[in-house]
Amino acid sequence: MNPALDSKIQNPVRPDSTWPSLLDCSAKEVFQIMVQTDLTTISGPIAEVAVGDTTAMVGLAGALCGVLYIRCNSHTAESITGRMLGTGTVNPSEVADAIAEICNMVAGNFKGKITRLADHCMLSVPTVIRGEDYEMVAIADGDRITCCLGYDRSPLWVCLAIHS
Repeated sequence: MNPALDSKIQNPVRPDSTWPSLLDCSAKEVFQIMVQTDLTTISGPIAEVAVGDTTAMVGLAGALCGVLYIRCNSHTAESITGRMLGTGTVNPSEVADAIAEICNMVAGNFKGKITRLADHCMLSVPTVIRGEDYEMVAIADGDRITCCLGYDRSPLWVCLAIHS
């Protein structure tokens, strides 16, 4: 075990009022660099419930335990993949890898913005769920931070579910 990580598990980092804007900023930075697109912030009723048939998620462990996930529809996931890879056509087998990598980068960017998390929080290997009939439920009894962002007139949700 890592002694530095062990001490941070005993003293977990708790979210504060800056975290929603840091999560929003992290997603926007990653999409600007990797997908060459600007995301917009969406508020209102559509922002309340994350829906879509593609979800990528990355677990966080150490000073912060939880799951960061990105959810969107398959058309958005394919568009993100095409822009990320710089191709006109998208091989469906590339979509899961691309969306997983974007999620991983958003999680890494976010934790890097918080000094106490940067070196004391590990990320899991990303997981992607695709399909038309599933409900994404992060079993966590802690805080939840959700950002609804616009990507080419389609909503995309970035959510951090924190285990208390």
